[in-house]
Amino acid sequence: MQFGFIGLGQMGGGLARNLIRAGKAVKVFDLNPEAVSKTLAVGATGLAVKDKFELADVDVLFTSLPLPIHLEEVMLGENGLLDKMKEGATYIEVSTIDPQTARKLSNAAEARGIGYLQCPLGLTPKHAEEGTCPVYVGGKKDVYEKMKETLEIIGGQVNYMGEVEASAAFKIISNLIGMTNLATLSEGIRIGEKAGIDSKMLIELLSETGAFSFQMKVRGPWIINDDFANRFGLDLAFKDVRLGCEMADAWGNDVKAMKVALNYFKEASAQGYGKEDCNAIYKVIK
Repeated sequence: MQFGFIGLGQMGGGLARNLIRAGKAVKVFDLNPEAVSKTLAVGATGLAVKDKFELADVDVLFTSLPLPIHLEEVMLGENGLLDKMKEGATYIEVSTIDPQTARKLSNAAEARGIGYLQCPLGLTPKHAEEGTCPVYVGGKKDVYEKMKETLEIIGGQVNYMGEVEASAAFKIISNLIGMTNLATLSEGIRIGEKAGIDSKMLIELLSETGAFSFQMKVRGPWIINDDFANRFGLDLAFKDVRLGCEMADAWGNDVKAMKVALNYFKEASAQGYGKEDCNAIYKVIK
């Protein structure tokens, strides 16, 4: 079986390397030569291509791109790869995108006789590299069953969610809650500073209370140690929270707290923190 992979960034690169480590034949495409070299270095079954259309003959295509508009540019329309792929192939999309874009991609694939799965991921680039990211799968059940073994290679626990809207929405909801928790955590640390509480003690003691969260466990120590190295970029978090708030608005949900977090991320991005970790939101909270 011939695989193809477009997008070798922090998450996609790890998934592609997992396929190569498993001995799968994988054609890879990315605009960043360093990302391509890093991926090919893990095994002999990887092959770099210079044009996306060289992936038209693969049996299974993966995409991992930053924004919905990038996916539409690469995959849809007369110059889109979907129009060139062979009937009977499978297209697996792993980016964090809105349900409407997931449906658009799914419909376009099915019209060409191509199976489609929307498979956003949980956790971090480190987990992607280790093959332990949970995978949230949306799409036709028969396509899922056909691709389950492959999904178990790239990730950890594989969760079938139903249709593509369900999997896309789940990931956005997860990021909405996580990033809003991060905003609340940052506010709490700032209040603790004003109260004269040692920040390390604050995090340790809060971790024993109902205030505890994944963000406190992971990013709390980074914040108090002034560690803003990019693990999950602030601009990507800003994008996800924006998509989530737009999704909520479209469905008539009034997400006031999440929109406060959105404004913090917008401000942090405008102040130039977009390439730092999303915990840099702390810098604009006073």
